Amino acid sequence: QVQLVESGGGLVQPGGSLRLSCAASRSIFSTNAMGWYRQAPGKQRELVARITRGGSTNYLDTVKGRFTISRDNAKNTVYLQMNSLKPEDTAVYYCNTFPTSITLGYWGQGTQVTVSS
Repeated sequence: QVQLVESGGGLVQPGGSLRLSCAASRSIFSTNAMGWYRQAPGKQRELVARITRGGSTNYLDTVKGRFTISRDNAKNTVYLQMNSLKPEDTAVYYCNTFPTSITLGYWGQGTQVTVSS
């Protein structure tokens, strides 16, 4: 059974920080790369960052140097540390496998991040 539970979002001022967490079911976490995705109002969902089982990472250009993805394989949890947040980072953030086809279109509830003064 696929389980993806995101948490840690909230309202933050520009320049602030948030740390998102995603607890995933072991069946998908232990064997796959994981990613953080986001969807802003009126826009398509996009991949923000991804991390392989071994810890290699890739980032969307607009978040490089500000966001850091990490994973705790013992806890089946993936994190996204977000620093120097900008209003354009406002979106609902989701975690999923990379690629998402592995979970056959399943998405969790996401966590809202709002960057505003």
